[in-house]
Amino acid sequence: MRPIIEFCASNIGHGTEQLKNKLEQNPEYDVVEYGCLNNCGQCYLQPFVMLDGEIIEAESPAELEAALEAAIKEAEAWDNLEID
Repeated sequence: MRPIIEFCASNIGHGTEQLKNKLEQNPEYDVVEYGCLNNCGQCYLQPFVMLDGEIIEAESPAELEAALEAAIKEAEAWDNLEID
């Protein structure tokens, strides 16, 4: 299943735009940007994305990318267990 990665346009100030642009180049991902993800407190504090409806957060865009990659790998591992 292709991961759905959602970005908040209001969170771009934390440096997430470059990560969004990078992820959009990967045909394995569905990347969506919304004007608001209704996580205003989160949006104000630090970079974050939503992966399949779950919040992934970090202190920097680089850490966010690493956390997102780890979460995607974990989700893929669970998907593979369900298939077997």
